[in-house]
Amino acid sequence: MRVLLQKVTQAKVSVDSSVVGQIDAGYILFLGIMEGDTQDQAEKLADKVVNVRLFSGEDGKINDRSLLDIGGEALIVSQFTLAGRLEKGNRPDYTLAAGPKEAEKLYEFFIKQLTERGVKKVEGGKFGAYMKVDLTNDGPVTLWIER
Repeated sequence: MRVLLQKVTQAKVSVDSSVVGQIDAGYILFLGIMEGDTQDQAEKLADKVVNVRLFSGEDGKINDRSLLDIGGEALIVSQFTLAGRLEKGNRPDYTLAAGPKEAEKLYEFFIKQLTERGVKKVEGGKFGAYMKVDLTNDGPVTLWIER
């Protein structure tokens, strides 16, 4: 399971010109689910995401507070292309990605895990849809997390 995390001041995802998910300050999480990924991995990844300290403290100290500490929000976008490999040729190979049925179950499970861990607002894109993502990266801060 892979997440590309970006700290944002705002983010939204649209399908067919309609906004399906939108947040203010927090994280946009591009979630790649690989063949064989489990709920245990999703739980560990959710723990890491809500506790990683990427926000400044009141005294200006960098990387002092977590998403939970600031009451931040999360927008999760399913992205099977995070499973892509380019070892051979120029056409990405996505064979490591989980199948759509299993991936959707883990995607929904991951969203639920963030909510259960106390993230004040958790929204998602539309699984399997062609989406347009608009965000303002804060910092910029971008991390790659795998479990």
